[in-house]
Amino acid sequence: MSELQSGPVELRRAYPRSVSLGDATQVGLRLMDPGDVHRLLVFARSLPEDDLQFLRVDITKMLVVMLWAQNIKAGQTVTVLAEKEREVVGYASVHHDQVSWQRHLGELRIQVAPAYRGKGLGTLLGREIFAIAPDIGVQKIVAHMTPNQQQAMALVKRSGFRHEALLHDFVIDRNGRKNDLVVMTRDVAARADEAPAPTAGAAS
Repeated sequence: MSELQSGPVELRRAYPRSVSLGDATQVGLRLMDPGDVHRLLVFARSLPEDDLQFLRVDITKMLVVMLWAQNIKAGQTVTVLAEKEREVVGYASVHHDQVSWQRHLGELRIQVAPAYRGKGLGTLLGREIFAIAPDIGVQKIVAHMTPNQQQAMALVKRSGFRHEALLHDFVIDRNGRKNDLVVMTRDVAARADEAPAPTAGAAS
């Protein structure tokens, strides 16, 4: 049995670097570090209410983002930030629990600022996660969403994700409404040259 990761991981992917979006907008990509808590809070609190309804945790809360930063420091989460003029405009994370019988799984979490949607930023961020995954021992990526997120579901299906399960009344929103949870997965090795689609509102 391999040892579990207990600190920041070593990645072959080069950061920071600049990328060009579909409309020629230039954004910077870099890895999130524990010092980014306040900047992530500003980004999270700028998102539309609908984007926050079914996140796994409330990323508008300081303690939640601080725990996120601790997971990064411990090597349990890798997060790629997209920035424009030092403002966070999106992120993609892979959370790797490293539980012995699930250590090959990573959970995909993506959010993009409304002004940057439709420009390919979510796709670029997703590609980063699939490039990073082998370095942290992740062989399969898992995405969660609610059935009413039809556009997000269609996009991840086109990107090679397949439906695994429908869990009834499994999530509850900020207003106490219950909803089903769709579980979709994609093997990291499968179609590795293609990027997963953005999943705005996927559980974070």
